[in-house]
Amino acid sequence: MIPVGALAEIPVGEAVRVLADVPIAVFRVSDDTVYAIDDTCTHQKASLSDGWVEGCAVECPLHASCFDLRTGVPDGPPARTPVRTHQVVVVDGMVYLRVSTGAGQVRAEETEVA
Repeated sequence: MIPVGALAEIPVGEAVRVLADVPIAVFRVSDDTVYAIDDTCTHQKASLSDGWVEGCAVECPLHASCFDLRTGVPDGPPARTPVRTHQVVVVDGMVYLRVSTGAGQVRAEETEVA
């Protein structure tokens, strides 16, 4: 697993960008719910961690496609291809990321708080 940082350092409604094999955006949507998706929009290479979070979706900062943070599926054009989702685990207040190895979409698991 990849360490992301302290949960307390990620404001609710914000994201941090993690550099792995590909950039990954880690979003904190509530006090205890965190999701992770590939950071690059599948439409035009924008950083989704720079987008706007509302509920369990992030809006791409370039062309307003929204991606579901739980599934990676876009809500409609211009983006048509989902982004990969990744598992996030929170242990003792620290956030860790388990990167998906599949080439396709992988259903995200909600935060596990231990």
